[in-house]
Amino acid sequence: MPTASTPQAQAPPRALPRARAATVALTALAPAAWGTTYVVTTELLPPGHPLFAGLMRALPAGLLGLALTRVLPRGDWWWKAAVLGALNIGALFPLLFLAAERLPGGVAATLSAAQPLLVAALAIAVLGDRPTAWRWTWGVLGVAGVGLVVLGPAARLDTVGVLAGLGGTAAMAAGVVLTKNWGRPAGVGPLTLAGWQLTAGGLLLLPLTLAVEGVPRIDAGAAAGYLWLGSMGGLIAYTLWFRGIAALPVGASAPLVLLSPLVAAVIGTVMGESLSLPQTLGFVLALAAMLAAQLDPPKNRRGRRTAR
Repeated sequence: MPTASTPQAQAPPRALPRARAATVALTALAPAAWGTTYVVTTELLPPGHPLFAGLMRALPAGLLGLALTRVLPRGDWWWKAAVLGALNIGALFPLLFLAAERLPGGVAATLSAAQPLLVAALAIAVLGDRPTAWRWTWGVLGVAGVGLVVLGPAARLDTVGVLAGLGGTAAMAAGVVLTKNWGRPAGVGPLTLAGWQLTAGGLLLLPLTLAVEGVPRIDAGAAAGYLWLGSMGGLIAYTLWFRGIAALPVGASAPLVLLSPLVAAVIGTVMGESLSLPQTLGFVLALAAMLAAQLDPPKNRRGRRTAR
């Protein structure tokens, strides 16, 4: 038994129960799908139309969700769905596409990897949830790992692109925390919530898109890109994401977004890019940070959680 002058030994983090592990795996499919956004944007979509790209990703998918569920918001959920749709969709999508157009994928990915830290900070103010030193540490290491994977000496910084990336990251971080805080109305499933938010965000983008950008020329490749982003990257991904946010602690769901830049890096290797030794180490570090965040913090022998 440790004395007052000796440090207390710590047990290793506890393993995930099977049900929670399955929830984590399903939730992780969402950021994995979002990791394809950069390559789809640069390879298939017409350049210079971030608002239109956001609109096509959101509104058709949202209307399909409403058609499938046939449930509309009630009471204060009209304004809550509008706020969440503005943050998670209306602000995030165009800023994401703008950052993808103006920044190298590595810089944009590193900015998005900071989201778990923003979520942790907002959770203190909104949810009264104080993340442990365990989660703070792995959050920082996750950003560092992503930075090693995607940032190179020739990384080009564009002021508008950086601001767009940070703005999109902050908007989604706020959306994650508010989604966790407000939950879902009784009897409303994640597909319905996804449909509400995608529709609200799409309706917000519609007049802006028509006034600022108009409609670009859409070829077969662009049509396929919009279809992928609206289905797997839109309605399906957000349904899984909102289901996961409701079921998992906010400190466990937020780090899953690290999968997005890691999937983008894997796609790059498939397209002929190679990973250096520092990039490989960064990949392993980011993956370890994401997995470690899913575990409960270690306990000392007296059963108390450490470093809250």
